[in-house]
Amino acid sequence: MQVDIRELNERIQRESAFVDVLSNEMDKVIVGQSHMVERLLIGLLSNGHILLEGVPGLAKTLAINTLAKCVDAQFSRIQFTPDLLPADLIGTMIYNQKEEKFSIRKGPIFANFVLADEINCAPAKVQSALLEAMQEKQVTIGDQTFKLPNPFLVLATQNPIDQEGTYPLPEAQMDRFMLKVVISYPTKEEEKKIIASNISKAGMASPNVVLKPEDILAARNVVKDVYMDEKIERYIVDIVFATRFPKENRLEKFAPLISYGGSPRASINLALAAKAYAFIKRRGYVIPEDVRAVCLDVMRHRIGLTYEAEAENITTEYIINELLNAVEVP
Repeated sequence: MQVDIRELNERIQRESAFVDVLSNEMDKVIVGQSHMVERLLIGLLSNGHILLEGVPGLAKTLAINTLAKCVDAQFSRIQFTPDLLPADLIGTMIYNQKEEKFSIRKGPIFANFVLADEINCAPAKVQSALLEAMQEKQVTIGDQTFKLPNPFLVLATQNPIDQEGTYPLPEAQMDRFMLKVVISYPTKEEEKKIIASNISKAGMASPNVVLKPEDILAARNVVKDVYMDEKIERYIVDIVFATRFPKENRLEKFAPLISYGGSPRASINLALAAKAYAFIKRRGYVIPEDVRAVCLDVMRHRIGLTYEAEAENITTEYIINELLNAVEVP
């Protein structure tokens, strides 16, 4: 099928105009952290969940709360703790003595934006309940299954420095997150702005509603129309296959360092994220730079390191950068 790139490009530029408006509203509240905000938009436009990793106090909770206000969506925050039960997350059946029957009380998972704070603090039972919600977009309470609202986005946070009383997320659940975003400290200038906004009499700015949930669903359909050439698809497959079979890609030195590579979900999410990134940049087609821009966040939690790699302090980020330099760019 022949695609008119010029016409598609003009359409995408029109349809993506809201991205700048949404980003400006987010910037009113979130100082700096442009990378995190951009990744939140990618997840939102690609129907993908996001795992944020960073020390406390870097506006992780504030960012998703602000996004929910801008989109006029339902926001729910769940603090994960070792004593959390699946019922605390998805809801439970409660016995009504007057009517002598059980009724269902839905839990906080029934929202458009769900913040799973300190996700690695909850035990396996809670993780499995969240996994069904993330993958199937539904939950089961008793013998009934309920669909979750649409759009539905899980933003999970984990603290990399506090490892006491935590449960490492299983690989199957990590793979369900489209992106794993590592957040760093703000710059000195940004920190001065943060202090000023928090101590002023006026207080922090409040974002305006600029979108409806229906607008996000419509934008997702437009993102799927962003053109991706067959060469770009092959490039994505080459990157993912290089994580599985480094020897075949002239990367013999990484063979003893990688225990497992990216799954087919990695290829799918890399393609979706690249399309969403092109959309945010107001372009109707994907270029190799789009793939490279999102590759680190899509792949960093999908590559397993051997004990040898950990002993040598080799990170997945280092391996991904080396792979990107080695794989031929179309």
